[in-house]
Amino acid sequence: MRAAVLGAGGTIAPAIVRDLADSEEVTAMRLLDLDLDRAEKVAREHGAGKAEASRADATRDLAAQLEDMDVLVNSAAYRINLAAMRACLDAGCHYTDLGGLYHVTAEQLALSPKFEERGLLALLGIGSAPGKTNLLAVRALRELPGSPLSISVLAAGRDLDPPDGLSFPYAVRTLLDEITMPPMAVIDGRPRELEPLQPGPTADFGEPIGEGETIFTLHSEVLTFGESFDCPNVTFALSLSPKVLESLEQLRGASEERIAEVARSASPPSAKTTSIHIVEVADEDTMIRARSVTPPHEEWGLGGGIVSTATPAAAAVRLLARGDIERRGALPPESCIDPDRMFAELEMRGVRFDFTSAPVEREAAL
Repeated sequence: MRAAVLGAGGTIAPAIVRDLADSEEVTAMRLLDLDLDRAEKVAREHGAGKAEASRADATRDLAAQLEDMDVLVNSAAYRINLAAMRACLDAGCHYTDLGGLYHVTAEQLALSPKFEERGLLALLGIGSAPGKTNLLAVRALRELPGSPLSISVLAAGRDLDPPDGLSFPYAVRTLLDEITMPPMAVIDGRPRELEPLQPGPTADFGEPIGEGETIFTLHSEVLTFGESFDCPNVTFALSLSPKVLESLEQLRGASEERIAEVARSASPPSAKTTSIHIVEVADEDTMIRARSVTPPHEEWGLGGGIVSTATPAAAAVRLLARGDIERRGALPPESCIDPDRMFAELEMRGVRFDFTSAPVEREAAL
């Protein structure tokens, strides 16, 4: 399979490229970015001879770059998702991305008939969250005795050797959107806006993160889970380190120029980050807790925070190449991927999974 990677010079793309380079299903890669130098650097350092770099603008000339590609992995900013999808339709190319932050995902889902007509897949949100979390929910629901009454998604990442100065786990602009745009939740079967930075539950993520406070944030799992799982209550909460959260709060209301300046000057996360995702699914009496832990990938020299997001995207390319994803259209992961097949792929990249069952603890509603 021939794979293009958009946003190849970004934070997550190097791990996607490295993973695809290690995948026998992938014969060639085209690394696309507005910054050709950065894309070429990723090709040299992570492409293992399979990758070529090219400059591309998703809003102008992307379709021409995709005409001889089989699939596009879009790791660029979510704001260009729709433009990238339309380029894939023009080029006859499958599409995947790392998420659309709820509102953009809703627009993307509307393109499903066009992808289905072309016999193409648009896989919406196949990173860590959304992506791995969607499939953790599927897996947890298999063990739930009754019908789901609530699904709580919890995500946390920590840098165990943080660099001096500012550093962020992923794109600063996306992080700012997550803490400034009103989060969405499904409460009693209806979408509901919450307040930005509204506290979520305190959660025990397990070692090496331990207990962490969370805030509710805007995420696309909340958009798709209610319908996919017929569940009346869905929330997403994120746990950031106090230093990262403080830095983001200081940027609230800053100009786009200032945000871009901070993003350029920030140090990349270290190679010793760890990422943990938890999905808790409950009926009247039982809660199933599904957890994934992504440690640093020592062979790749990349931290678990980056690897956690990158490996599901690369694994989806392999599953698509093997014919293990058969549905077509614009779809969330829970509607078209077998979690067991995905988790087997991720375990080969060092991701660990565990599943536990416990009686429901009654808590106050939001």
